[in-house]
Amino acid sequence: MDYDTTRFETFSDGVFAIAATLLVLEFSVTSGRDLGNQLLHLWPSYLAYITSFVTIGIIWMNHHHTVSLIGRADRTMLFLNNLLLLTIAFLPFPTKLVGDYLRSDGEKAATLAYAATLVVMAVMHQIWWRYARSNRRLIAEGTPDSALQAVDRAYLPGVPMYGAVFVVAFFSPLAAVFLTFAIAAFYLPSAALFNR
Repeated sequence: MDYDTTRFETFSDGVFAIAATLLVLEFSVTSGRDLGNQLLHLWPSYLAYITSFVTIGIIWMNHHHTVSLIGRADRTMLFLNNLLLLTIAFLPFPTKLVGDYLRSDGEKAATLAYAATLVVMAVMHQIWWRYARSNRRLIAEGTPDSALQAVDRAYLPGVPMYGAVFVVAFFSPLAAVFLTFAIAAFYLPSAALFNR
């Protein structure tokens, strides 16, 4: 049985919005101490927040674009979409870990958890797209092959790049977070990538 894509896109938009909003709730300061000093020392949290927010925003933009190419959904697609959203909704937790532990004891474990979440997210996004695209299973009538190939090219580097972040995290957690930010910057002009 096929379903309209409107409801699953609306639900997805809600999860993306909530995940992005939850990121800001991870900031905290304690009363009775020098506020200026506390705000200054929150820089790992700022870095993790910006990186995760941009990442979620880019995934949302890409999700929105690819759903526009999909004409219908089936139960398997809905299930895969929920698994993708599961990783998106989980992202605020490892983001908080990075904010709390970067440049202190536990930074490697925190960054590995963050990188692992991003790898799983990239893998799920790839499976999600490949399922919809395979033999044009769920692709809308009239969608040109060039549009599908553009998405293929844009998504192709995702898993290897986040895999590289995971490896780098073993050696330099701070470099891994900066690399994640660089990946977000790479995907920021996603419209250009999709249209080439």
